[in-house]
Amino acid sequence: MPAQKSLPISASEAKTLFSGLQAIPVIVLAVSGGPDSTALMLLAARWRDSLKTKPKPKLVAVTVDHGLRKESRREAATVAHLARKLKVDHRTLRWSGRKPPTGLQEAARLARYRLLHDAARKAGATHIVTAHTLDDQAETVLIRMSRGSGLTGLGAMQKVSIVPGCDHGKTANGEEINLARPLLDVPKSRLIATLRAAKIGYADDPTNRDPRFTRARLRVLMGALAEEGLDPHRLALLAHRIRRADRAIEAAVDRAMGDVAVELRPSDALAFEARRFVDLPGEIALRVLGRALAMTGDEGPVELGKLEALKSALDCAETAGNRRFRRTLAGAVVTLTDRQLTVERAPPRSRKLLTKRGHGAARGRDALEY
Repeated sequence: MPAQKSLPISASEAKTLFSGLQAIPVIVLAVSGGPDSTALMLLAARWRDSLKTKPKPKLVAVTVDHGLRKESRREAATVAHLARKLKVDHRTLRWSGRKPPTGLQEAARLARYRLLHDAARKAGATHIVTAHTLDDQAETVLIRMSRGSGLTGLGAMQKVSIVPGCDHGKTANGEEINLARPLLDVPKSRLIATLRAAKIGYADDPTNRDPRFTRARLRVLMGALAEEGLDPHRLALLAHRIRRADRAIEAAVDRAMGDVAVELRPSDALAFEARRFVDLPGEIALRVLGRALAMTGDEGPVELGKLEALKSALDCAETAGNRRFRRTLAGAVVTLTDRQLTVERAPPRSRKLLTKRGHGAARGRDALEY
Protein backbone atom coordinates (compact mmCIF):
# COMPACT_ATOMS: atom_id res chain seq x y z
CA MET A 1 0.00 0.00 0.00
CA PRO A 2 1.43 3.45 -0.89
CA ALA A 3 2.85 5.26 2.13
CA GLN A 4 0.68 8.35 1.70
CA LYS A 5 -2.44 6.23 2.19
CA SER A 6 -1.32 5.28 5.70
CA LEU A 7 -0.42 8.71 7.06
CA PRO A 8 -2.31 9.83 10.19
CA ILE A 9 -4.95 12.50 9.66
CA SER A 10 -3.60 15.91 10.60
CA ALA A 11 -5.39 18.62 12.55
CA SER A 12 -5.84 20.71 9.41
CA GLU A 13 -7.35 17.76 7.55
CA ALA A 14 -9.74 17.09 10.43
CA LYS A 15 -10.85 20.71 10.28
CA THR A 16 -11.69 20.25 6.60
CA LEU A 17 -13.42 16.92 7.16
CA PHE A 18 -15.75 18.33 9.80
CA SER A 19 -16.28 21.72 8.16
CA GLY A 20 -19.94 22.64 8.03
CA LEU A 21 -20.69 21.05 11.40
CA GLN A 22 -19.29 23.77 13.65
CA ALA A 23 -22.60 25.62 13.89
CA ILE A 24 -24.52 22.53 15.01
CA PRO A 25 -25.22 22.62 18.78
CA VAL A 26 -25.36 18.85 19.37
CA ILE A 27 -23.81 16.06 17.30
CA VAL A 28 -24.29 12.34 17.89
CA LEU A 29 -21.29 10.17 17.03
CA ALA A 30 -21.95 6.51 16.24
CA VAL A 31 -19.07 4.72 17.99
CA SER A 32 -18.95 0.93 18.12
CA GLY A 33 -15.38 0.68 19.38
CA GLY A 34 -13.89 -0.57 16.12
CA PRO A 35 -11.00 1.30 14.46
CA ASP A 36 -13.10 3.50 12.18
CA SER A 37 -15.55 4.79 14.77
CA THR A 38 -12.88 5.11 17.47
CA ALA A 39 -10.87 7.29 15.09
CA LEU A 40 -14.03 9.26 14.33
CA MET A 41 -14.51 10.08 18.02
CA LEU A 42 -10.86 11.04 18.43
CA LEU A 43 -10.85 13.28 15.35
CA ALA A 44 -14.19 14.89 16.25
CA ALA A 45 -12.94 15.68 19.77
CA ARG A 46 -9.73 17.20 18.40
CA TRP A 47 -11.72 19.22 15.87
CA ARG A 48 -14.12 20.48 18.56
CA ASP A 49 -11.23 21.49 20.82
CA SER A 50 -9.58 23.41 17.97
CA LEU A 51 -12.61 25.59 17.28
CA LYS A 52 -12.22 29.25 18.19
CA THR A 53 -15.91 30.09 18.09
CA LYS A 54 -18.26 29.49 21.01
CA PRO A 55 -20.39 27.75 21.94
CA LYS A 56 -18.67 24.68 20.56
CA PRO A 57 -20.74 21.70 19.43
CA LYS A 58 -21.60 19.20 22.14
CA LEU A 59 -20.46 15.72 21.14
CA VAL A 60 -22.47 12.69 22.26
CA ALA A 61 -20.95 9.29 21.47
CA VAL A 62 -23.54 6.51 21.25
CA THR A 63 -22.58 2.85 21.31
CA VAL A 64 -25.22 0.34 20.26
CA ASP A 65 -24.73 -3.03 21.94
CA HIS A 66 -26.55 -5.54 19.76
CA GLY A 67 -26.01 -8.30 22.30
CA LEU A 68 -24.76 -10.65 19.59
CA ARG A 69 -21.26 -11.20 20.98
CA LYS A 70 -20.14 -11.72 24.56
CA GLU A 71 -17.40 -9.08 24.09
CA SER A 72 -19.83 -6.30 23.15
CA ARG A 73 -20.53 -5.14 26.71
CA ARG A 74 -16.82 -4.81 27.46
CA GLU A 75 -16.23 -2.98 24.19
CA ALA A 76 -18.97 -0.48 25.03
CA ALA A 77 -17.33 0.13 28.42
CA THR A 78 -13.99 0.74 26.68
CA VAL A 79 -15.62 3.34 24.41
CA ALA A 80 -17.16 5.03 27.45
CA HIS A 81 -13.75 5.20 29.12
CA LEU A 82 -12.11 6.81 26.08
CA ALA A 83 -15.05 9.20 25.69
CA ARG A 84 -14.50 10.47 29.24
CA LYS A 85 -10.82 11.10 28.49
CA LEU A 86 -11.81 13.05 25.37
CA LYS A 87 -14.53 14.99 27.24
CA VAL A 88 -17.26 13.48 25.06
CA ASP A 89 -20.60 12.46 26.52
CA HIS A 90 -21.32 8.76 26.09
CA ARG A 91 -24.37 6.52 26.10
CA THR A 92 -24.72 2.79 25.56
CA LEU A 93 -27.98 1.58 24.03
CA ARG A 94 -28.95 -2.07 23.75
CA TRP A 95 -30.90 -3.86 21.07
CA SER A 96 -33.42 -5.83 23.07
CA GLY A 97 -35.97 -8.39 22.01
CA ARG A 98 -35.79 -11.45 19.79
CA LYS A 99 -33.24 -11.53 16.97
CA PRO A 100 -34.37 -12.76 13.52
CA PRO A 101 -33.00 -16.16 12.39
CA THR A 102 -32.30 -14.78 8.90
CA GLY A 103 -31.20 -11.37 7.66
CA LEU A 104 -29.52 -10.72 11.00
CA GLN A 105 -26.98 -8.17 9.79
CA GLU A 106 -29.59 -6.06 8.00
CA ALA A 107 -31.93 -6.22 11.01
CA ALA A 108 -29.06 -5.23 13.31
CA ARG A 109 -28.13 -2.34 11.01
CA LEU A 110 -31.67 -0.95 10.98
CA ALA A 111 -32.00 -1.44 14.74
CA ARG A 112 -28.76 0.49 15.19
CA TYR A 113 -30.05 3.41 13.15
CA ARG A 114 -33.36 3.45 15.02
CA LEU A 115 -31.56 3.57 18.35
CA LEU A 116 -29.17 6.25 17.10
CA HIS A 117 -32.12 8.26 15.83
CA ASP A 118 -33.89 8.00 19.19
CA ALA A 119 -30.71 9.10 20.96
CA ALA A 120 -30.34 12.08 18.61
CA ARG A 121 -33.95 13.09 19.10
CA LYS A 122 -33.64 12.97 22.89
CA ALA A 123 -30.35 14.89 22.81
CA GLY A 124 -31.72 17.51 20.44
CA ALA A 125 -29.09 16.59 17.83
CA THR A 126 -29.75 17.34 14.17
CA HIS A 127 -26.85 15.21 12.93
CA ILE A 128 -25.77 11.63 13.47
CA VAL A 129 -22.17 11.19 12.32
CA THR A 130 -20.92 7.76 11.26
CA ALA A 131 -17.41 6.54 10.41
CA HIS A 132 -18.10 5.14 6.94
CA THR A 133 -14.85 5.20 4.96
CA LEU A 134 -13.68 5.02 1.37
CA ASP A 135 -13.38 1.25 1.79
CA ASP A 136 -17.01 1.03 2.95
CA GLN A 137 -18.07 3.04 -0.08
CA ALA A 138 -16.23 0.69 -2.43
CA GLU A 139 -17.80 -2.37 -0.79
CA THR A 140 -21.24 -0.77 -1.08
CA VAL A 141 -20.75 -0.20 -4.81
CA LEU A 142 -19.80 -3.86 -5.29
CA ILE A 143 -22.78 -5.03 -3.23
CA ARG A 144 -25.16 -2.87 -5.25
CA MET A 145 -23.62 -4.16 -8.50
CA SER A 146 -24.09 -7.76 -7.36
CA ARG A 147 -27.77 -7.01 -6.72
CA GLY A 148 -28.32 -5.47 -10.12
CA SER A 149 -29.05 -2.01 -8.75
CA GLY A 150 -29.94 0.91 -10.95
CA LEU A 151 -28.13 4.26 -11.08
CA THR A 152 -29.35 5.55 -7.73
CA GLY A 153 -28.21 2.39 -5.99
CA LEU A 154 -24.81 2.41 -7.71
CA GLY A 155 -24.31 5.96 -6.47
CA ALA A 156 -23.84 4.25 -3.08
CA MET A 157 -23.55 6.38 0.06
CA GLN A 158 -23.73 10.17 0.19
CA LYS A 159 -21.93 12.54 2.55
CA VAL A 160 -25.29 13.63 3.99
CA SER A 161 -28.52 11.65 3.79
CA ILE A 162 -31.61 10.67 5.71
CA VAL A 163 -31.35 8.13 8.50
CA PRO A 164 -32.16 4.63 7.13
CA GLY A 165 -35.46 3.37 8.46
CA CYS A 166 -36.27 6.83 9.84
CA ASP A 167 -37.14 8.82 6.72
CA HIS A 168 -39.07 11.44 8.65
CA GLY A 169 -36.99 11.56 11.80
CA LYS A 170 -37.07 14.93 13.57
CA THR A 171 -35.93 16.39 16.86
CA ALA A 172 -38.38 17.48 19.54
CA ASN A 173 -38.16 20.99 18.03
CA GLY A 174 -39.26 19.68 14.63
CA GLU A 175 -35.80 19.88 13.02
CA GLU A 176 -34.73 17.22 10.54
CA ILE A 177 -32.20 14.64 11.72
CA ASN A 178 -29.50 13.97 9.13
CA LEU A 179 -26.90 11.25 8.74
CA ALA A 180 -23.43 12.64 7.99
CA ARG A 181 -20.38 10.70 6.78
CA PRO A 182 -17.39 13.07 6.92
CA LEU A 183 -14.83 10.25 6.47
CA LEU A 184 -16.33 8.86 3.28
CA ASP A 185 -13.28 9.85 1.19
CA VAL A 186 -10.75 8.63 3.76
CA PRO A 187 -9.12 5.17 3.47
CA LYS A 188 -9.50 2.95 6.50
CA SER A 189 -5.73 2.59 6.69
CA ARG A 190 -5.36 6.28 7.55
CA LEU A 191 -7.79 5.98 10.44
CA ILE A 192 -5.81 3.06 11.84
CA ALA A 193 -2.61 5.07 11.40
CA THR A 194 -4.23 7.95 13.31
CA LEU A 195 -5.05 5.67 16.25
CA ARG A 196 -1.58 4.15 16.26
CA ALA A 197 0.01 7.59 16.33
CA ALA A 198 -2.20 8.49 19.31
CA LYS A 199 -1.49 5.09 20.98
CA ILE A 200 -5.21 4.33 21.19
CA GLY A 201 -6.46 0.76 20.90
CA TYR A 202 -9.68 -0.47 19.33
CA ALA A 203 -11.93 -3.50 19.23
CA ASP A 204 -11.68 -6.23 16.60
CA ASP A 205 -15.06 -7.59 15.54
CA PRO A 206 -14.57 -11.08 14.05
CA THR A 207 -17.89 -10.87 12.18
CA ASN A 208 -16.14 -8.47 9.80
CA ARG A 209 -14.27 -11.54 8.52
CA ASP A 210 -17.14 -14.02 8.74
CA PRO A 211 -17.66 -15.51 5.25
CA ARG A 212 -21.38 -15.90 5.95
CA PHE A 213 -21.75 -12.18 5.32
CA THR A 214 -21.50 -10.47 1.94
CA ARG A 215 -19.20 -7.65 3.00
CA ALA A 216 -16.73 -10.07 4.55
CA ARG A 217 -16.58 -12.10 1.36
CA LEU A 218 -16.07 -8.98 -0.75
CA ARG A 219 -13.19 -7.86 1.47
CA VAL A 220 -11.38 -11.04 0.51
CA LEU A 221 -11.79 -10.12 -3.16
CA MET A 222 -10.75 -6.48 -2.83
CA GLY A 223 -7.03 -7.23 -3.03
CA ALA A 224 -7.39 -9.09 -6.32
CA LEU A 225 -9.63 -6.38 -7.75
CA ALA A 226 -7.14 -3.68 -6.74
CA GLU A 227 -4.39 -5.51 -8.66
CA GLU A 228 -6.55 -5.10 -11.77
CA GLY A 229 -6.99 -1.39 -11.07
CA LEU A 230 -10.39 -1.66 -9.42
CA ASP A 231 -9.30 -0.34 -6.03
CA PRO A 232 -11.49 1.55 -3.50
CA HIS A 233 -10.57 4.92 -5.02
CA ARG A 234 -11.73 3.83 -8.49
CA LEU A 235 -14.96 2.35 -7.14
CA ALA A 236 -15.69 5.48 -5.11
CA LEU A 237 -14.97 7.63 -8.18
CA LEU A 238 -17.44 5.51 -10.13
CA ALA A 239 -20.07 6.14 -7.44
CA HIS A 240 -19.36 9.89 -7.56
CA ARG A 241 -19.79 10.03 -11.33
CA ILE A 242 -22.97 7.98 -11.18
CA ARG A 243 -24.44 10.32 -8.53
CA ARG A 244 -23.63 13.26 -10.80
CA ALA A 245 -25.46 11.62 -13.70
CA ASP A 246 -28.31 10.63 -11.43
CA ARG A 247 -28.81 14.24 -10.30
CA ALA A 248 -29.00 15.33 -13.95
CA ILE A 249 -31.62 12.67 -14.67
CA GLU A 250 -33.65 13.70 -11.63
CA ALA A 251 -33.62 17.31 -12.85
CA ALA A 252 -34.98 16.10 -16.19
CA VAL A 253 -37.67 14.13 -14.35
CA ASP A 254 -38.65 17.30 -12.46
CA ARG A 255 -39.25 19.05 -15.77
CA ALA A 256 -41.02 16.08 -17.31
CA MET A 257 -43.46 15.82 -14.41
CA GLY A 258 -44.69 19.32 -15.19
CA ASP A 259 -44.55 18.97 -18.97
CA VAL A 260 -46.69 15.83 -19.31
CA ALA A 261 -49.01 16.26 -16.32
CA VAL A 262 -52.67 16.97 -16.90
CA GLU A 263 -53.64 16.95 -13.26
CA LEU A 264 -51.56 16.65 -10.09
CA ARG A 265 -53.31 15.72 -6.85
CA PRO A 266 -50.52 13.90 -5.00
CA SER A 267 -52.68 12.47 -2.22
CA ASP A 268 -55.34 11.26 -4.63
CA ALA A 269 -54.50 10.93 -8.34
CA LEU A 270 -52.11 12.05 -11.05
CA ALA A 271 -52.91 12.16 -14.75
CA PHE A 272 -50.49 12.48 -17.66
CA GLU A 273 -50.99 12.99 -21.39
CA ALA A 274 -50.61 9.47 -22.76
CA ARG A 275 -48.83 10.42 -25.97
CA ARG A 276 -46.35 12.76 -24.31
CA PHE A 277 -45.61 10.19 -21.61
CA VAL A 278 -44.93 7.49 -24.21
CA ASP A 279 -42.58 9.84 -26.08
CA LEU A 280 -40.41 10.44 -23.00
CA PRO A 281 -36.96 8.78 -22.95
CA GLY A 282 -37.25 5.39 -21.26
CA GLU A 283 -35.37 6.24 -18.05
CA ILE A 284 -37.27 9.51 -17.62
CA ALA A 285 -40.64 7.82 -18.15
CA LEU A 286 -39.70 5.08 -15.70
CA ARG A 287 -38.90 7.61 -12.99
CA VAL A 288 -42.02 9.68 -13.67
CA LEU A 289 -44.05 6.50 -13.21
CA GLY A 290 -42.14 5.63 -10.06
CA ARG A 291 -42.74 9.06 -8.55
CA ALA A 292 -46.44 8.86 -9.37
CA LEU A 293 -46.72 5.48 -7.62
CA ALA A 294 -44.85 6.79 -4.59
CA MET A 295 -47.05 9.89 -4.38
CA THR A 296 -50.39 8.08 -4.67
CA GLY A 297 -49.79 4.57 -3.36
CA ASP A 298 -49.52 3.63 0.29
CA GLU A 299 -47.48 0.43 0.33
CA GLY A 300 -44.02 1.93 0.54
CA PRO A 301 -41.19 2.21 -2.00
CA VAL A 302 -41.48 0.33 -5.29
CA GLU A 303 -38.82 -2.22 -6.18
CA LEU A 304 -37.03 -1.35 -9.39
CA GLY A 305 -37.68 -4.74 -11.00
CA LYS A 306 -41.43 -4.47 -10.42
CA LEU A 307 -41.46 -0.90 -11.70
CA GLU A 308 -39.60 -1.96 -14.85
CA ALA A 309 -42.08 -4.80 -15.37
CA LEU A 310 -44.98 -2.36 -15.13
CA LYS A 311 -43.34 0.07 -17.55
CA SER A 312 -42.68 -2.81 -19.99
CA ALA A 313 -46.34 -3.85 -19.79
CA LEU A 314 -47.38 -0.25 -20.49
CA ASP A 315 -45.08 -0.12 -23.53
CA CYS A 316 -46.54 -3.38 -24.86
CA ALA A 317 -50.08 -2.09 -24.37
CA GLU A 318 -49.23 1.11 -26.23
CA THR A 319 -47.62 -0.78 -29.11
CA ALA A 320 -50.56 -3.17 -29.38
CA GLY A 321 -53.06 -0.32 -29.26
CA ASN A 322 -54.57 -1.70 -26.06
CA ARG A 323 -56.48 1.21 -24.53
CA ARG A 324 -57.96 -0.79 -21.67
CA PHE A 325 -54.75 -1.27 -19.71
CA ARG A 326 -55.12 -1.36 -15.94
CA ARG A 327 -52.66 -2.60 -13.33
CA THR A 328 -52.19 -2.27 -9.57
CA LEU A 329 -48.84 -1.83 -7.86
CA ALA A 330 -47.75 -0.55 -4.45
CA GLY A 331 -51.26 0.49 -3.45
CA ALA A 332 -51.91 2.47 -6.64
CA VAL A 333 -53.88 1.75 -9.82
CA VAL A 334 -52.32 2.58 -13.20
CA THR A 335 -54.77 3.06 -16.09
CA LEU A 336 -53.94 3.80 -19.73
CA THR A 337 -56.59 5.19 -22.09
CA ASP A 338 -56.39 6.87 -25.50
CA ARG A 339 -55.64 10.23 -23.98
CA GLN A 340 -54.39 9.73 -20.45
CA LEU A 341 -52.21 7.72 -18.17
CA THR A 342 -53.74 7.90 -14.70
CA VAL A 343 -52.14 6.83 -11.42
CA GLU A 344 -54.45 6.90 -8.41
CA ARG A 345 -54.87 5.40 -4.96
CA ALA A 346 -56.13 1.83 -5.15
CA PRO A 347 -59.37 0.99 -3.34
CA PRO A 348 -58.95 -1.33 -0.33
CA ARG A 349 -60.06 -4.47 -2.18
CA SER A 350 -57.47 -3.93 -4.93
CA ARG A 351 -54.39 -3.64 -2.74
CA LYS A 352 -52.96 -7.01 -3.82
CA LEU A 353 -50.04 -6.52 -6.21
CA LEU A 354 -51.00 -7.55 -9.74
CA THR A 355 -47.65 -6.83 -11.34
CA LYS A 356 -45.44 -9.78 -10.45
CA ARG A 357 -43.10 -10.04 -13.41
CA GLY A 358 -39.44 -9.15 -12.98
CA HIS A 359 -37.17 -9.57 -10.03
CA GLY A 360 -36.80 -6.72 -7.57
CA ALA A 361 -33.07 -6.04 -7.49
CA ALA A 362 -33.29 -3.54 -4.69
CA ARG A 363 -33.09 -4.79 -1.15
CA GLY A 364 -32.33 -3.35 2.24
CA ARG A 365 -30.91 0.13 1.84
CA ASP A 366 -32.62 1.20 -1.36
CA ALA A 367 -35.97 -0.29 -2.21
CA LEU A 368 -36.18 1.94 -5.26
CA GLU A 369 -32.75 1.90 -6.88
CA TYR A 370 -33.09 3.51 -10.29
